[in-house]
Amino acid sequence: MKALIVEDKAYIRKGLINLLETVETNIEIIGECATVKEAVVVSNACKPELIFLDINLTDGTGFDFLDQTEHLSFKTIFITAYEEYALKALKAGAVDYLLKPVDVEELDLALKKIKTLPITEQKEQINTAKKVWYQDDATLVLSLSDSFQVINLQELLYCESDKGYTTFYLANNKKYVASKPLKEYEEKLEKVNFTRPHQSFMVNLKFIDKYDKSGVIYLKNGQKIPVSSRKKEAFVTTFLKYNSH
Repeated sequence: MKALIVEDKAYIRKGLINLLETVETNIEIIGECATVKEAVVVSNACKPELIFLDINLTDGTGFDFLDQTEHLSFKTIFITAYEEYALKALKAGAVDYLLKPVDVEELDLALKKIKTLPITEQKEQINTAKKVWYQDDATLVLSLSDSFQVINLQELLYCESDKGYTTFYLANNKKYVASKPLKEYEEKLEKVNFTRPHQSFMVNLKFIDKYDKSGVIYLKNGQKIPVSSRKKEAFVTTFLKYNSH
């Protein structure tokens, strides 16, 4: 079985290849890709039969890749970090997935299951997962130190990242700290009108009161958010487009 690995972290790709060598299979790795764009090109050229697919890639998601390769026929095993909304989507579709770091026994089990699963049946499963992924934009589940906290994204003012932690500030003056970097939430938040004007901040566009051209965002509660010089042009474009509706 010809297999392609689509994962943006080189050490995870290498680890998966090492595990595949220890599991007795007839799988031949025909390529490794780190981006959606790269994976689409390689898949069209090489026609893999199986794809190990990361959900969050540097230029999009695994679902973006699947949307662009619907004409191809292959089976998919997802690879994901412990991200609540990603797992919710995969579980809703009963889709096979491997959690990072990949466990050899889980890998062996997933391979055995995928071999007997008809491609048409898996495509139905993935379509269900895709619907949940794209539509579940009202809430975010945060894994806190002592609990799982559900937050309403329509009430989230902004997020601030610091040393691998992200603080979520809500309109009701509550705040929650999660032990994950901001990039882990960026894909989800961008779907619901959040923008990243600075490496350390993501802001809900609906709560912006004004933008000072010196590079400062003023929120409706008076909070000030900096805009980095390299992100200024992209932010202004997004800000004006949002407020032109």
